[in-house]
Amino acid sequence: MKLLKIKNLWVKSKEREIIRGVDFEMKAGEVQVLLGPNASGKSTFAHSIAGDPRFEITKGYIFFAGKNITKLPPEDRVNLGIVLSWQTPPAFPGIKFSQIIENIKKKDNQIFKIDPSLFLREFNVNFSGGERKIAELMQVLYLKPRLVIFDEIDTGLDIKKLKEVSKIIKKELINKGVSVLLITHSGVILNFLRPSVTNVMIKGKIICKAKDYKRVLAIIEKYDYEKCKRCKLLSD
Repeated sequence: MKLLKIKNLWVKSKEREIIRGVDFEMKAGEVQVLLGPNASGKSTFAHSIAGDPRFEITKGYIFFAGKNITKLPPEDRVNLGIVLSWQTPPAFPGIKFSQIIENIKKKDNQIFKIDPSLFLREFNVNFSGGERKIAELMQVLYLKPRLVIFDEIDTGLDIKKLKEVSKIIKKELINKGVSVLLITHSGVILNFLRPSVTNVMIKGKIICKAKDYKRVLAIIEKYDYEKCKRCKLLSD
């Protein structure tokens, strides 16, 4: 079943066209990755799916579970099960983490294995990279999503914390049938979560879809993204 279907999507911000005619599909329970160089439009694409009002959809459609959500506000999309995990979660001085998530259950703390004192600290203020990502993951699980878009969840994580975060994503989301779209610059996290489809975005267009993420990463590592613009081998 197609959970997410995007047709001919065009998106602009501050009068600048960023996403240019993107078609995209995801099945329920599927894991996909979106790769691309800096300023290629990856984050704009993610925020457009989530309904971020800073980005204007000028053309095209977004369907989720058969429903046209192109003009739905972000809170309605969350209620449908679309959750965006931000690349840099904002800090809220003066607000304790416990106030952000008031209903954290004991089992959630067992999943994340964190010091309970984290809840007494100001939310994301002086949090380490790992603490920010764990806090973000706790919020994601709390919302009981059907689709999670992780915008560089691996940023700022050492290999030990990356393994921990990946294990939680796999156990609590992927293994429970939640669709996951990973946006990343690094291929390390893909070795833990193993996407079934790899997409490459350049200048606001998805120019490649491939099944073998290792092959795509090898080409990008050797030739950067220039090879992707003309490599027919990537289209499976």
